[in-house]
Amino acid sequence: MKKLVDTVWQRRGTSWIWDEEARNHVCSASEVWSIRQFLRAAGRWPDDLPSNNNAALVVAGLEGGLDLLSPDSAEAWLGDAVKDGILSFQSYFQGEAALIFWLPAGYGRMKFHPATDTIEWRCAAPHGESTIAFSRVLWGEANEYPQEILLREGSKPAGLFHLRIT
Repeated sequence: MKKLVDTVWQRRGTSWIWDEEARNHVCSASEVWSIRQFLRAAGRWPDDLPSNNNAALVVAGLEGGLDLLSPDSAEAWLGDAVKDGILSFQSYFQGEAALIFWLPAGYGRMKFHPATDTIEWRCAAPHGESTIAFSRVLWGEANEYPQEILLREGSKPAGLFHLRIT
C-alpha cells in the first residue's frame, strides 16, 4: 500500500483515521459530527463545513454502528447507507472537501492484506471471529487507490486515505 505524507487528506477525499494527533490537525472535538448526523445530512449538505476552515467534515460513530449489527447486516449498512452518504458528499462538494471518519480503535480493527492491498474490518464480540470486506464494500476492487496516512516520514500509519470513491 502506498504511503501518504502529504496533508491532502485534510482537504479532499475520504479518510478513515485512528490517530488522535491526526484528528486534532483538522478539528476540535466539538466540531465532530455523529454518524447519525452524517447520514441524515446526505443530500442536504451545509454550505459551510465545521472543520479545517470549511474544508472538512469529521464523523465519529462508524465503529459503533458496525459493532451493533451482525456482520452481514453491518456489511450491508456500510455498502448502502454509509457508501451512499460518502458518494453524496463527494458529489455535492465536487472533490473540494474532505470527509474524515474518526475511528479511535481503527488501527486494531483494520486487517490489512499486503499481498492484495485489501482491508477487512474485524467485528466486535459476539462476532469477534468475523470480518467485513471493508475495501471491497467501499471502493470495490480499486485497491491500488487507498494510501496509508503518515503524519511524518517513518511514523506508524495514522489512517487511510482514498481520493475518490466510485
